[in-house]
Amino acid sequence: MSSSAVVLMAYGSPERLVDVPAYYADIRGGRPIAPAHLEDLVERYRRLGIEDSSPLNAITEQTRAALERELGLPVLTGMKHWTPHIAEAAEAALAAGAKTIVGLVLAPHYSALSIQGYREQLEGALDGRAELRFVDSWHDERGFVELLADRIRGTGAHVVFTAHSLPARVLALGDPYKEQLLETSRLVADAAGVDDWSFSFQSESPTGEPWLGPDILDHLRELHGDGVEAVLLCPVGFVSDHLEIRWDLDVEAVELARELGLALERIEMPNADPAFVRALAAIVRRQLSVPSAA
Repeated sequence: MSSSAVVLMAYGSPERLVDVPAYYADIRGGRPIAPAHLEDLVERYRRLGIEDSSPLNAITEQTRAALERELGLPVLTGMKHWTPHIAEAAEAALAAGAKTIVGLVLAPHYSALSIQGYREQLEGALDGRAELRFVDSWHDERGFVELLADRIRGTGAHVVFTAHSLPARVLALGDPYKEQLLETSRLVADAAGVDDWSFSFQSESPTGEPWLGPDILDHLRELHGDGVEAVLLCPVGFVSDHLEIRWDLDVEAVELARELGLALERIEMPNADPAFVRALAAIVRRQLSVPSAA
């Protein structure tokens, strides 16, 4: 029995192609689903080869298992929009005897439209039965910054940092999301000694309202028009090879770059890289006031 545990949270991904409608319904939370949008999502997963099992969920499990070995504490996966749900992870942590639970989302930057939702789900599931130490953001975590810096160091290409867009109304709310993203980008570029870089958003959803920009496809067109010949994409708002990476960058951005005659590459994502796992472990240890092994 352990007095501490970690609930490691992620957005979630359907395990099989037949799960996509239920997954999308969970994301929509009871709001109407446009048939064309569902068909488009199903087709994206089909083209990525997700028929009977999802390599995207396997990455999360590899990260969870590696973090558990690194910490020597129970680490439970909780998905925001798929199984196992955050509530299930909370119950498993309590069943393991945890009195203190660290809530850590596999997304470095805070927004009330994203991270706050994870916190609310976990708080509601625990219902005061354990002390919750929730990590709101870790956008400037040294190990994370150094890992990304290693990925871009020495490149001769123009580096574009990317992250998931959000509705533009978050800016009026004083949300720190964009500010944190730009800070991460600056920290990574400085650590790598890279001066030639820019930032763009990606993965905007068709909600009918303005979203944060520029969008990566528009940005690539602009860079090409400015005479840029080679681009290295460095996602800073994502940490694994999920749909927004595998489709939005590896398919859509690659297809556009080919049309433009623009050389385009992407960094390898952190996934379950040992250096990334050590960075996550350092975050947890600080929350538990345990000195880092590093």
